[in-house]
Amino acid sequence: MQTSARYALLILLLVSALATAQTAEQRTARYYESIRHQPNLLLAFLHEMPKGGDLHNHLSGALYAEDMIDWSVSDNLCVDRTTSRLIAPPCDTCEHYTPKPAIRCAYDDHILYNQIIDAWSMRNWRPGDESGHDHFFATFDKFSLVTHSHRSDAIASVANRAAKEGVQYIEFMETADGGAAMKLGVKTEWNEDLAKMRDALLSTGLKEITTAASQALADDDARAHSGMKCGTPDAQPGCKVTIRYLYQVLRGLPPEVVFAQVLLGFELASTDPRFVGLNLVMPEDWYVPIHDFNRHMAMLDYLHGVYPKVHITLHAGELAQGLVKPEDLTYHIRNSVERGHAERIGHGAAIMMEKDPIGLMKEMAARNVMVEINLTSNDQILGISGEDHPLPIYMEYRVPVAISTDDEGVARSDMTHEYLRAAETYHLPYTVLKRMARTSMEHSFLPGQSLWATTTGSFRDVRACASDGTRSAKPSAACMKFLDGNERAREQWKLETGFAEFEKKF
Repeated sequence: MQTSARYALLILLLVSALATAQTAEQRTARYYESIRHQPNLLLAFLHEMPKGGDLHNHLSGALYAEDMIDWSVSDNLCVDRTTSRLIAPPCDTCEHYTPKPAIRCAYDDHILYNQIIDAWSMRNWRPGDESGHDHFFATFDKFSLVTHSHRSDAIASVANRAAKEGVQYIEFMETADGGAAMKLGVKTEWNEDLAKMRDALLSTGLKEITTAASQALADDDARAHSGMKCGTPDAQPGCKVTIRYLYQVLRGLPPEVVFAQVLLGFELASTDPRFVGLNLVMPEDWYVPIHDFNRHMAMLDYLHGVYPKVHITLHAGELAQGLVKPEDLTYHIRNSVERGHAERIGHGAAIMMEKDPIGLMKEMAARNVMVEINLTSNDQILGISGEDHPLPIYMEYRVPVAISTDDEGVARSDMTHEYLRAAETYHLPYTVLKRMARTSMEHSFLPGQSLWATTTGSFRDVRACASDGTRSAKPSAACMKFLDGNERAREQWKLETGFAEFEKKF
């Protein structure tokens, strides 16, 4: 054999050996780098990639307008032709320019149909007389009449979409009591003595509201599973998604009403395993959320002392320069962590406006407080994107972060496109995206221990599963025993098996 031929063969063998020596993760990362600048291939890659959990997902905001139009038709609802707001019947005829046509009229009127979708979402929104912030938050009142009566349909719709794009776990934010706690709060005189306020609410019906809310959600969950044909050969993809709930408190209301809701959230999370925590919602910049912010933190601080095992995640820092007074940008995230006992922060977009932001991020890293990153909604609502978004700074200071969708239906997005935005904007390598997916499951509010003994630097298994090197094989007896006793670890194992199967393709 000639020297050149032997040299070529040697090179071929060496390349082959190097390829064999690469781990599946390294091969996947190399492929990812090869398509990083090809958006269509990158989108396909990210669609198939396991994404773990969506920890910041408002159920009503996750719905696409097209589905809600169909449900409105089934309920025989009407629509205000000017505002696109749903109205109870009786309705006008379908003749053009009637003010209150039946919404079924939109099926034969493409102008009306498209007008409704644009009004119920950010589709086709352009800067003008109405800000992105105002258009976004105005959508909810327009379609709320139908979401209250179609929760099981909503659960199934979002779960099926999530499963198809590699999301295995969702924590839905949902006000599950139909407003019963708010009505009770209105009847209860405000008392600065929160212990007495709690006693008054519990003795006048809040326990009964807790029971009724749990039963209503159980019924809707059952209907959703039945609608998805779970447990049958025709089961839909959403049956594989694990769903839990965060009771969402409407914080833009009087203090007695907010406290009644917060208390209900703590009671539900203490008695119903479907509820894993609570969150405070509504725009952070509105008058009451700003004016009563410290009062709300005091409520959480007190009730955390009564219910110390209940998980708390809070919207904080969903603000931007000019939206509120400068001084109101300086304390929401810090107080949410230190006084509100938040284990996770939703958005955190205004972190650099906080007093001593670097010190705060170091504190969050030390406390292991995760930030739920919502890139699309931060862009649409706040106008914060690209280099103006603090995601890279959070990562620089080792604050745990995970991608979430916020209101994917209103935003006309999904988890895949949230990952795509993160990957393209911040040039994130595959290993960072994988870490984010793992972080979402590590910081879920599922009960039980973690699969990971440490997540600092690298992810290292707990001792019981340390010998289980490959996730494509059946767990060892010791690991199986550990997984059986820890729901969070089981979901993490599920993610790891998903990554093992995904990375085999490369």
